[in-house]
Amino acid sequence: MKIYVDFDDCLCETALAFTGIAARMFGKNIPYEKVRFFNLQKSFALTDEEYEALMTEGHRPEVLLSYEETPGAALTIGGWLDSGHEVSIITGRPYSAYEASREWLDRHGFERVSLYCLDKYGRDSFIRDSIFSLELEDYYKMHFDYAVEDSPAAFRFFTHLPELKVLVFDRPWNRECEFPGKNYFRCPDWETIRKRVSGETPVA
Repeated sequence: MKIYVDFDDCLCETALAFTGIAARMFGKNIPYEKVRFFNLQKSFALTDEEYEALMTEGHRPEVLLSYEETPGAALTIGGWLDSGHEVSIITGRPYSAYEASREWLDRHGFERVSLYCLDKYGRDSFIRDSIFSLELEDYYKMHFDYAVEDSPAAFRFFTHLPELKVLVFDRPWNRECEFPGKNYFRCPDWETIRKRVSGETPVA
């Protein structure tokens, strides 16, 4: 079985960390549960310049390495690997963040998984002049049976896989979105995700 896993807010608590960064840099004291938009510029009401500064700060290596693991992620993914499943982490982070991201994964028990940087969200809305290691044409050649994703903006990358089961990690910014199909399932935590993939909870 092949499984796609997003990085930020699936493996680690990125948005939670960004609430602290926005408060420190711009005095934007937005509680995590009030982060209603995946677009943090909109959630924090930032100018273009402030947003770029926020994203640059949040992607500094020492900041990336400080993010907390989402509970249960390493245990679940380790179990999948032990069972012979193939796990690929497909992140929207730019390739400039690859080294620190790889180090974070290795520190947190994900040393056996592959990491790919894919331009999911558009370079102009992320960090200026970003480059990515996985080309779209190569991504679309990959096959997955399950995907773990939190961002509604990334759902468009699943339309070429009609049999794919998408496990949507429950976050404040995806609670009001309408899922594209019946193959999308909201999951509050990694234990629920584990049960879906193992068949303990029917995916139907």
